[in-house]
Amino acid sequence: MAEPVPAAVPNATDSNGTEVLNATAKFVATPEGTALAYGSLVVMALLPIFFGALRSVTCSKSKELGDGGYDSGFRNSADAPETITSRDAARFPIIASCTLFGLYLFFKVFSQEYINLLLSVYFFVLGVLALSHTMSPAMARIFPESFPNKQYQLLFTQGSGESKEEIVNYEFDTKNLVCLVLSSVVGVWYLLKKHWIANNVFGLAFALNGVELLHLNNVSTGCILLGGLFVYDVFWVFGTNVMVTVAKSFEAPIKLVFPQDLLEKGLGASNFAMLGLGDIVIPGIFIALLLRFDVSLKKNSRTYFVSSFLAYIFGLGLTIFVMHTFKHAQPALLYLVPACVGFPVVVALCKGELTEMFRWVTMATARY
Repeated sequence: MAEPVPAAVPNATDSNGTEVLNATAKFVATPEGTALAYGSLVVMALLPIFFGALRSVTCSKSKELGDGGYDSGFRNSADAPETITSRDAARFPIIASCTLFGLYLFFKVFSQEYINLLLSVYFFVLGVLALSHTMSPAMARIFPESFPNKQYQLLFTQGSGESKEEIVNYEFDTKNLVCLVLSSVVGVWYLLKKHWIANNVFGLAFALNGVELLHLNNVSTGCILLGGLFVYDVFWVFGTNVMVTVAKSFEAPIKLVFPQDLLEKGLGASNFAMLGLGDIVIPGIFIALLLRFDVSLKKNSRTYFVSSFLAYIFGLGLTIFVMHTFKHAQPALLYLVPACVGFPVVVALCKGELTEMFRWVTMATARY
């Protein structure tokens, strides 16, 4: 978990209020340890964006074909992509601000220990489900065809006769149960030890699921969302101490961490550099949208996906550079948003496809 950061050590803060990069007060990282930590965080950030974007294409195609959703875990409406409209995008920064300030008040009024206990249980359940969903496609390929894969259904209803209403309706099979058991082992490990590896496993699962299942309906909506969160991030980082306070108090796998003292202390290291999931998922869903746009062009090229993916690497690298140069906290979306939006727009201008890019709308524009 993140510890208080001394004034002499810089840190960046993400759109969820998580401190992106920091170190504890009495530890001075070696150049090798710093490079390993920051490099590992960059690689870990790229993995869910890359694979989540690829899975979002498959997910979108499956939905457009009307097959009831992407079979990558429980076959339910919960696995179907959630489409973000322009109205959703415009409201999101306001909702995020209210949530952030609400958490700030909770930590000021109530005991931090009890709040984090409730959050741990909550994220344990979410983490197990997210990891199970992430693992399912790979596990389906691993099991032989002769594996006895039985189908199950978990159904809860309310009322009787014509007034009967479904509360829960989950369909799953034996392979899904195996994934759920394995995910639960990781969940118990995280719940009991709060080990940084378990934290990262859950964090990567959350990020990949977010990029895969949160679909922007068009590029304009993406620009509205990223623009709004750009202002949100800058305001709450530079204008108040709310985001930093929540970041230091909030104990949950909403960040990826990597120890800067790994070379000295091994897996028991405790001085972490951090990257918030908001700085992965928010640009990630825009990058995934551009990959789906590439696919819609049917030109066998991935120009916009590649340009936005490289833009993300550039923006994240710039965040780290500015942080160390000015020795001051930086909102990461301040650099990621202009890069991830600007690079593809410039490419579209050069190719004469800017109008086409902004007019393109995904086939699935309704909420599932």
